[in-house]
Amino acid sequence: MRILINFQNVQVPVYFNTDTKQPIQRTLKLLTSALDNKLRHGKNALKKCLNSLISIEIEGSEAILHSKSEFDTVALSLY
Repeated sequence: MRILINFQNVQVPVYFNTDTKQPIQRTLKLLTSALDNKLRHGKNALKKCLNSLISIEIEGSEAILHSKSEFDTVALSLY
């Protein structure tokens, strides 16, 4: 399943399985909260990834943040 979220005034696609046990709205709320928190208080490597974010893939309780450079792609725990 694919949903678009607005992050830093850019539409970012979020991909996830429909067989997850968590409700979609709760997962998206956790994701946007974590992204905003990491943008303000995260390390430089994570901020670099967030500034060039192209898509997000939710796998279980982790969000894989894909950036323009594959070397900047990181995994972020949602819980």
